[in-house]
Amino acid sequence: MIPAEEQAQRRDALRALLAKPLLVADTDGETLVLVRRHLPELRQWLNRETGWRLVADSETARLFKTAPELSDASHPARGNHSEPFGRRRYVTLCLALSALARADAQTTLGGLADDVLTAAAEPELAGCGFTLTLDHRSDRSDLVAVVRMLLGWGVLSRVAGDEDAYLSAGTDVLYDVRRPVLGVLLSGRRGPSTVTATTFDGRLAELTTEPVAESDELRHQALRRRLTQRLLENPVVYYDELDEDERAYLLSQRHAITRRIEEATGLISEMRAEGIAMVDPEDELTDVRMPEQRTDGHVTLLVAEYLARRERATLDELRAFVRQAAAQHKGFWRKGVTEPGAEAELLATALEKLTALRLVTVDRPDVRSRPAIARFALDQPTIRQPKPTEPKPTEPKPTEPKPTEPKPTEPRPTQTRKATADAASPFF
Repeated sequence: MIPAEEQAQRRDALRALLAKPLLVADTDGETLVLVRRHLPELRQWLNRETGWRLVADSETARLFKTAPELSDASHPARGNHSEPFGRRRYVTLCLALSALARADAQTTLGGLADDVLTAAAEPELAGCGFTLTLDHRSDRSDLVAVVRMLLGWGVLSRVAGDEDAYLSAGTDVLYDVRRPVLGVLLSGRRGPSTVTATTFDGRLAELTTEPVAESDELRHQALRRRLTQRLLENPVVYYDELDEDERAYLLSQRHAITRRIEEATGLISEMRAEGIAMVDPEDELTDVRMPEQRTDGHVTLLVAEYLARRERATLDELRAFVRQAAAQHKGFWRKGVTEPGAEAELLATALEKLTALRLVTVDRPDVRSRPAIARFALDQPTIRQPKPTEPKPTEPKPTEPKPTEPKPTEPRPTQTRKATADAASPFF
């Protein structure tokens, strides 16, 4: 029997790795010590249940997670102001990492920019339509966004200078290059230099594909690992998104799989006819939350309530709904929400979050509701009509009894939010 305190420490260490797969001593010192203390047990559980590799030393701990669905683009990398990375920034990030792998112990932002520009001029990149210049502030912003992400990861450590000064006046910045962190960034199952495919999809498949299992035991192990990865990484796992073998295995082993996840992580399983979700009661293991405050959070919640009553809606219908909601709540929302075209930006932000939470699927020009969005529906209002009463006579006859006052009806709320699900709800 594992002591309760030790089990709690292992759980905290695993939760920390799931939330932040790269831990660095400078910023995550206590958590890194905890992971190293329980490293053998964590490695054993992760290898058995997920197939993910875990390495740790005095400076870093790295959980090499791989995305269960490579086609899912709902969780992009984001800059300091939460703007999602696009293709240009992703390519710039790869070029910067390549340059840093050949750099000295220290580098400057100007020197890194020169190395990235040199690599960007390669004919293969130009043939793919990628161009990069630093002639304008907007061009330099892409490089600065990449550098700030590397600073957040711990790959770079700022020694002198500031990126804002580089943007405005071209002032240089000096960094230390932390090679122990740089060396554990790539999470592919094989080195990029060993990939021989020529197409993008082929290269990605070679980087991430696991070896084919040759026995029933190994095939079952591979199924269990893939399904556990999905349950840990995705807000909801729907049965209709799985292939036939995965669906059959999960239906037969769902209680055993979710029990092991619950014991190791503290997550709680919610099982419904349409799928399974692992819910975090502490609201820590997620990068997308709902509901949230402020304008975008309120818009997202209103759109979710609107879609929870419908199987699908068109983008035009949703834009009209957001426009109407903006007029109704403009006194509480940020300025400009009633300007022409503002509803499109508000709706795009809401649908981005709802898609990341697997509550909707955007299939232009339609938006399709997924079962889990039912938890954001409102109950139908209950309206109680007053009973008709006889008019009270102005001068009752002496022989007639005086009419009694009708009893007041008990007030009832007109709307209640579905906080929890009952057996009749479609999901959650």
